Order: sequence, then structure tokens, then C-alpha cells
Amino acid sequence: MDIQPGDKVRIKPIVKPRDAIQTALNVLIIVFVCVGISKMLDNPEQGAGLTGVGIENLKYFTVLSNIFAGGVAIIWVTYYIFCDVYNIKSPVLLKLMSASAVGLTFLIIAAFLAPMYPDLDLYTGSNLYFHRVVPLLAMAEMILMKVDRKIPFKYTLISASLALIYGVGYVINILINGIGEWPNTNDWYGFLNWGYPIGAVIFVAIVLMDFGIACLLRGLNILVNKICSHLYIAD
Repeated sequence: MDIQPGDKVRIKPIVKPRDAIQTALNVLIIVFVCVGISKMLDNPEQGAGLTGVGIENLKYFTVLSNIFAGGVAIIWVTYYIFCDVYNIKSPVLLKLMSASAVGLTFLIIAAFLAPMYPDLDLYTGSNLYFHRVVPLLAMAEMILMKVDRKIPFKYTLISASLALIYGVGYVINILINGIGEWPNTNDWYGFLNWGYPIGAVIFVAIVLMDFGIACLLRGLNILVNKICSHLYIAD
């Protein structure tokens, strides 16, 4: 590239802001997932806000998706440290899967359950981290994530598979062990309170919501990468 006297050029900084921000967000995700797990395991009795006793909380999609997000964040930090040495590909698919999964939790709680059941305290204890903090961090990090090429659309379909797999397991457990009665019910989300047909509709809607969130995150990521590509001169 020929630069003439008086030309205005934009130079890439040695420490790239997006890399620093993304690294910080991943570290925060790991920290807050660990804090949430600690508070969850420290819960000695049946609590409010869709919480069980200690390890029993692992039956909830919220907890599983947040732990998955924490694990993916660890993978990303490892990738960031060793990518130049081992030429490892960025875990974009895992990032989209985890961000859309915790995003699904965030949306369902914020838009539906919290307004419908204000007395459940859905943002206290471990729920504060699993329902709000980690999902917001994970979605923000996914949107800002630097990728070499446009995220394939098929990744959004794969991302929705997490909700699908969980839902299938949820239904199989009920078919094998029965619905049961509260607080020992196997329908802990109450999807079948209105019968199996309505439960099936809710199940499909949740899978579609997961897919929709993945599409939104993918679209915003593409937009951010397109904007950022114009902020620096080409390599």
C-alpha cells in the first residue's frame, strides 16, 4: 500500500479493543457461572424461584445451559491463549449454541415467568447469575465475537437442538416415571398443567424461540463484524 505525504491512514492498535473486551467477557462468564454454582450447591432446602436442593438443580435447563456457557468460555479462553501456536479454529458454533441457550432462559424469565409470578423471586441467589448476569454477558460476547467469515446459517439450526434435546429428555422422563405431584413432580416447569396438547405447543414454541435467538445473535454478529471491518485498514 503506497502512502503519500498528507494521506490520512487508520492504523490497527497493537492491543485490539475487541479482543480485550471479548476476553474480559469470557472471564466474567466463567467467574459468575462459578459463583452461581456455588450458591446453588449451598442451597440446603427447597427454595423459591424454580430452585431445588443442591445438585438437584441440574435437572433445570437454566442450570445446564449456564454450566455449558461456562465450559465454552473456558474453551474460548484456552483457544485465545494457544490459537497462534496450534492454529486452533475458533469455537464459533459452541459460542452460538451456549449464547442462544442462556438467551432463551433470559427471555422466558424476563418476558413471561417473572411478570406472571412476581412472588417467585426469580432474580435472587443463584438465579440472579443464571437468569440475568451470565445470559447478558454471553449474548453480548457472541454479538461482539470476531469471526473470519460469516457464521453459517446452519449453525442456528444446530443451536436450537439443545432445547430440542432437553425437551425430548423431559418428555421421556415423564412418560417413564409419570408426572408425579408437587414438589416431587417430573413436570417441574408445569408445561403439562393444561394437558399434553398445550404442553406440545409450548415445547415447539420454546425450540422456535431458541432458533430465533440464535438467528438474532448471528445477524447482530454479522452486522458488528461488518462495521468493525471498516474501522481499520486491511492487513
